[in-house]
Amino acid sequence: MADPTAGPAPRRPAAYRRARTALGRLLGHPRTVALLDRLAPRSVRTRTTAAACLSVAVVLAVASAAVILLLRVNLERTVETGAREQAQAVARLATDGHLGNPLPLDHGTDFIQVVDANGTVVAASQNLAGHPPLTPAGHREGHDTFNLGALGDEHHQRVTTVTAATPTGPATVHVGASLRTADAAEDLTTGALAALSTVLLLTVGALTWRATGRALRPVEAIRAEVAAIGDRDLDRRVPDPRSDDEIARLADTMNAMLERLEAAGTRQRRFIADASHELRSPLAVLRTQLEVALTHPDAEVRADLVAGALQDTERLQSLATDLLLLARLDAGGHHHPDEPVRLTELVRTTARAYGPEPHPVVLDAPDEITVPGNALWLGRLLTNLLDNARRHARHRVTVHLFEDSATGCAVLDVSNDGPRIDPADRERIFERFTRLDDARSRDDGGSGLGLSIARDIATVHGGTLTVLDTPDTTTFRTRLPGASPEPGARRPA
Repeated sequence: MADPTAGPAPRRPAAYRRARTALGRLLGHPRTVALLDRLAPRSVRTRTTAAACLSVAVVLAVASAAVILLLRVNLERTVETGAREQAQAVARLATDGHLGNPLPLDHGTDFIQVVDANGTVVAASQNLAGHPPLTPAGHREGHDTFNLGALGDEHHQRVTTVTAATPTGPATVHVGASLRTADAAEDLTTGALAALSTVLLLTVGALTWRATGRALRPVEAIRAEVAAIGDRDLDRRVPDPRSDDEIARLADTMNAMLERLEAAGTRQRRFIADASHELRSPLAVLRTQLEVALTHPDAEVRADLVAGALQDTERLQSLATDLLLLARLDAGGHHHPDEPVRLTELVRTTARAYGPEPHPVVLDAPDEITVPGNALWLGRLLTNLLDNARRHARHRVTVHLFEDSATGCAVLDVSNDGPRIDPADRERIFERFTRLDDARSRDDGGSGLGLSIARDIATVHGGTLTVLDTPDTTTFRTRLPGASPEPGARRPA
């Protein structure tokens, strides 16, 4: 927040305003923007190398500036200490009255001049003999500066001033020390650091360029292989680098994705082939029946043929409905239905819809259980399991619904006392268009999609459908997550 007592902000110089306006126009020009965009590095390798070189350059610049500054301060302090010692020695001679003229110079001292209170030169070194007293030419950062043009030298000097009490009154001692050594050391150090920094920057750039190229080489190989893979080449895999880093994990992920795509493509092609076969047989039978009915002279025979054609049409309609449901399950399998479904009521209603023939359905659902899901699909799951169980049962079918207290899942068991399923076939029966007894299933109207649809419905709801290993019955167990009892309902003991 601005200080209300402060004056108005200082106005920028006109030259600054003009430069800022010109720079803004230059950067805003479309051609300039396009040129900068073209000059910007495109590849990761170039950007990484540039970033590494820039970072090292900044660090080297800061470090070099610090080294040069410390060196300069240390050398100037050394020179100033020597000059002050010389000035104090001259001041002691002046105080004792033993001041000679000319004054001798120590090593590193350029001149000495002693001036009394009246501005008269009392004593001086040989190089300042006959010169007027030194006068300050200005004041900066607590130090006086002197005009040393009389010495005829253009190098830097440090002038130290000391006041002495002489027998004739106060006097001022000026001692000038040369900074030639400090300047030479600073120039030499600057050149050495510049050369070393250049070599180091070139080394860092070359190493970064090479290391980045080696690191990105597997990525380029993966990209090229993926670009070459078509819809007919899903059996190909990207090269797997022999390392344990992010690129190796990327290759593993890409290969796993290709395996899933290949498996999905294989399943799709097999499904299309099986569906075509399943549709071709009833269509051929239906066409034959209609052709015979069209030409047969007996009306009763024609009626029987039309009735058979109607039955085959219903079978085709059921098969088409199953295929449509499978397509919807495949398309909507990425999210779970979340409508509350009163599973107990659904199971009771569905089970009671089946009559006692050919086999009765025994229901055991003591608790009121609600799960998130789709009531229509869950009803279809139970119907498919009951149809399969009644098709293979000898005497009875049992439905048992309960809640697993350990996991909170709803568990639905549909059992029949028919022939047991061989352990090798317990996963194969859930494949689409799979029949363990093909002839009997066709006669009974089974399409080989019921169990597959049931498992897909369970999967869409986040659950599972498996076959249990029981001694006297065949049990299909469905587990649905998120089961919750109705308020006030009795939990199992």
